[in-house]
Amino acid sequence: MLKPVLPERSPGPERAPESPARPVPAPGPAARAAAAVEPAPAVVPESEPEPESEPEPVAEEAVAQPPAAVDRSAGRRRLQAALWPPRLSRGQLVVALLLFSLGLGLAIQVRSTNDHHSQLRGARQEDLVRILDELDSRQQRLQQEKAELEQSLAKLENSSNQAKEAQEQTRKKVTELGVLAGTVKATGPGIVLTVDDPQGQVKADMLLDTLQELRAAGAEAIQINDVRVVVNTYFTDLSGGGVQIDGKKASQPYRFTVVGNPQDLTPALNIPGGVVRTLESHQARATITQQQKVVVDALVDPKTPQYAKPASK
Repeated sequence: MLKPVLPERSPGPERAPESPARPVPAPGPAARAAAAVEPAPAVVPESEPEPESEPEPVAEEAVAQPPAAVDRSAGRRRLQAALWPPRLSRGQLVVALLLFSLGLGLAIQVRSTNDHHSQLRGARQEDLVRILDELDSRQQRLQQEKAELEQSLAKLENSSNQAKEAQEQTRKKVTELGVLAGTVKATGPGIVLTVDDPQGQVKADMLLDTLQELRAAGAEAIQINDVRVVVNTYFTDLSGGGVQIDGKKASQPYRFTVVGNPQDLTPALNIPGGVVRTLESHQARATITQQQKVVVDALVDPKTPQYAKPASK
């Protein structure tokens, strides 16, 4: 049986017959292992030109005011806030008051020393020598008193009969206090100062200055006319002229009988601008007589104090 011969087709793209999409089977374990071993080809992206970075704009505030100025202003404000208003604790306030008191005391002392030096700067050489001798005598007297006290203390500590020694020391001290209080007579070397005031120019304050100068020179017992000078002695001016001492009118001439070292008392009255010069400037005359023995025999009646009581230790 004869079959018909079909004509040949020109070569061309042949279309595969469309078939329905089939699911791609999942790779097996061997394929997954191979994919993990073989690296994927790196895809290099084409390099693109980077845009040029533009300069950042500078802040106007930074240009207008540098950082150093800002920090300095802030530090100044913090310093002002720390200093004002002042914050003082109680301890700081106490320390400030103590320092102020110390400074004030030093200033007063320096000023008084300068005033004293200015007074002595115009003195004569003889007067300066006299003042130095007076200071030396005071120092010797104080050293002697110190030695006597130390001797008394040694006797009390070393005596076999301390009770008897204490009684003896007590009696001696009572006698000394009686001299100072004006209840016991006193005798010893000293001076007699006589003040003649024919014009009546001597006032109570001048006599008081004379008394203070004698006390400062080491006078131990003083009597003015017939009045014993004690701790509460006072002077008053009378309206008709004259002076009262402890309520008694003192007649002229005023006579100071003083127990003490004549070598200390006389220069103290004759220093420049002292008692003698002041009395002479008021037309009064002062006469000083040194004696080896003077007697202060005026006494005072002891009075019981109304308000003062012995203080307990």
